[in-house]
Amino acid sequence: MATEIRKRLSGDAELEQYRAILDEPTEFKNGFTWVAVAGAFFCGLLMMPGTIYLSLMTGGGIAASWVTLIIFSEVTRRAMKTLSKQELVVLLGVASTMSMGGPIGDLIWRQYLIRSDAVRDMGLLGQFPSWYAPQPASEAILSRSLLHSDWMIPILLMVFLSVIGTLRSYTLGYFFFRLTSDIERLPFPFAAVGAQGTMALAEAGEKQTTWKWRVFSLGAVLGLSFAVIQLGVPLVTGAFLTKPILVIPLPWYDATTLTENLLPATPFGLVIDLGLLLTGMIVPFWAAMGTGAGILLTTIMNPLLHKLGVLQRWQPGMDTINTTFNNSIDFWWSFSIGVTLAIAVISFYQTFRDIARKARERRRPDPGCAGGDAEASPDRKALSAGAKRENLWAAPDNRGDFSPWLAVALYCLGSGAVVWIAHLLVPKFPLYFLILFTMVYAPIMTYIDARLQGICGQEANIPLVKEMAIILSGYKGIDIWLAPIPLNMSAGAASHFRTIELTGTNFFSYVKSSALTMPLGFILSFIFWAFIWKSGAVPSDLFPYAQKMWELTAKNTVLLYSATMETGGAQPLFFQALHPKVIAGSFSFTVLAFIVMSIINAPIMAIYGFLQSIGGMPHGFILLVVGNLIGKFYFRKRFGTTRFLQIAPVLLAGYGTGVGLIALIGVAINLIVSAVSGMPF
Repeated sequence: MATEIRKRLSGDAELEQYRAILDEPTEFKNGFTWVAVAGAFFCGLLMMPGTIYLSLMTGGGIAASWVTLIIFSEVTRRAMKTLSKQELVVLLGVASTMSMGGPIGDLIWRQYLIRSDAVRDMGLLGQFPSWYAPQPASEAILSRSLLHSDWMIPILLMVFLSVIGTLRSYTLGYFFFRLTSDIERLPFPFAAVGAQGTMALAEAGEKQTTWKWRVFSLGAVLGLSFAVIQLGVPLVTGAFLTKPILVIPLPWYDATTLTENLLPATPFGLVIDLGLLLTGMIVPFWAAMGTGAGILLTTIMNPLLHKLGVLQRWQPGMDTINTTFNNSIDFWWSFSIGVTLAIAVISFYQTFRDIARKARERRRPDPGCAGGDAEASPDRKALSAGAKRENLWAAPDNRGDFSPWLAVALYCLGSGAVVWIAHLLVPKFPLYFLILFTMVYAPIMTYIDARLQGICGQEANIPLVKEMAIILSGYKGIDIWLAPIPLNMSAGAASHFRTIELTGTNFFSYVKSSALTMPLGFILSFIFWAFIWKSGAVPSDLFPYAQKMWELTAKNTVLLYSATMETGGAQPLFFQALHPKVIAGSFSFTVLAFIVMSIINAPIMAIYGFLQSIGGMPHGFILLVVGNLIGKFYFRKRFGTTRFLQIAPVLLAGYGTGVGLIALIGVAINLIVSAVSGMPF
């Protein structure tokens, strides 16, 4: 069965290349040791504040995990010891989790949202429930203090939901990993890339310098050089000036107003980041080409739609944020709904087609027994009987597996707890909707997404499911939008299990590391976010990315909330942005494009990349596509495809480490200045 599936997938040669990057491991070892514990504290205390600052400045973060690995590898090597590959894998995962900025950042977003211009313009000021955030006039908001008692319920609720969410993600993700990777043998192309990058330092402790170390060092030098200009200057100047000096525009160079005569109603700009160029070298070629084609089509369509009177809200002088939001109301939001719906339908079709095919193959008689059991040889009879007894759920020894059905039971238990909490918060919302979302919709969509990630690294969601359910229920108010309706899927966890497997690490190492990083991450995240928010308003001129993107996010968020608001007979903005003809047209276009591209044997990555990028902004894709072309037509020819796919992740990891070192220095200066300026002397 698995062989047949792999034969069908082998028609797309690029997928097979990614499955073959790493050999299947033959043994699995524990990677959670005291090194991981020390790494969690080290990364949380030193790297987390840097990531918080960069996420607000550029929307990115520090490659803190690689910085941590470098330091710990060097320390252990000088102590005449070498970290095992599994210890490095777990240390990398722990460091990555501890450097994400933590969950408390969502509370800082909430304090902005409840007072934003978008909320004020919609007449929602003061209508957010106290279990979501304090009221705008609360002393907790006015004094910018997370230690105020008004934050107690939101924080406790966040802690509880995070624990239950981790349980649900782990169990459901594990179940569908077993199904899609162990049984269906899907390639999971990005898991192989991630595992290769994860093990880049596995040979660092050897006496001879390997090619990985040389490539990593080259990437680090590139990162140090570029980050001094991109991040070092604004971080240091921002510590002493009211507005930082930006040598490179952050988060992007906005050329929308400069190109509006040639490309009216078209957001245009460029993210100037060497990291995007290097990332493009790793992204599968046809995925990048499909994405580039979708962005190019969008850039061509916007002026035409404006000329036809479709994009009516755009006015000359609008920047990227306002152009994007107004275009989404007039056309692109509805268009994206149709595309997403079509991809979901296509994914459903492919999934059920494969299930039906596998069922037929399972019922097909063995051709070697065509003459009947009586005529079959004893060896053939024994082989047939052994095949019947084969356990499809059998797993490799010492991988850390447990019963998939236990995972299902734990998922149901955790989901029941989320449903209970959601019902307590919004008791008037129909309970059966919550149960349906959790027990039916989420598992089905997780399986479909896991298959797509296993095949091409893409995801597909049926659009507006929660929104339509809320609207059809007749519920009024905004609290239902804020309640923890359990819709989240766990396909990403399935891919993560595949990454862990390829490194030869026992799965229980992942469980133990999560038990450490979750409480520690909450505590340190609270400390750093409380200090940064207390030191100054967020967002502000010091944080250009947050200042731009939080505004757009707030507008899109309020757009959804308007669907259940009392408007005195006026049409809510949600329904103004919902254009059934556009949805139907984009649905038909997507299905037709998928059929045509399938007929001409276009790679599946190009198909999904094209369809899912239509309507997007070009800012971050230009350098990504350029980097991909350089990697494809120069480096892959020079080093060979498989060899380059092993080199590129290591180079990118080194680059991220170099950027992280500069960012840490700048953030340290910023925090010291903020602490000193806040002292009473």
